[in-house]
Amino acid sequence: MDKPVSMSVKDFLIRTLAVKILTSEKTIEAIINHQFQSANEAVDLNNSLEISGFGKFFFNTKKASRRIEALIAKKGAMEKIIADETVSEQKKRSSAVTLEKTISTIHLLKQRTTYED
Repeated sequence: MDKPVSMSVKDFLIRTLAVKILTSEKTIEAIINHQFQSANEAVDLNNSLEISGFGKFFFNTKKASRRIEALIAKKGAMEKIIADETVSEQKKRSSAVTLEKTISTIHLLKQRTTYED
């Protein structure tokens, strides 16, 4: 069975597994979320994760540093939009939400990169 274009891979996996093993979609989703959360925690603790049959995954400090630089530029752009008097309130609110997410991501990446140094 092919995945429909409009459906995410996660949703497709949940539905396919629920049908194959006759289990509710909520149960399958909880299991998948738990597995990804555990994998994410393992990467946080060890900076790498090996999944049999898939390979070994590493946290790349150099890419994270480049990502931080790009996010800092994005942060500056969002701050300019918010400060611009000619921009609509809706655009300012949208930019404020994006700014919050960007600042949060910068903070998380900085923690990871300074932790490893």
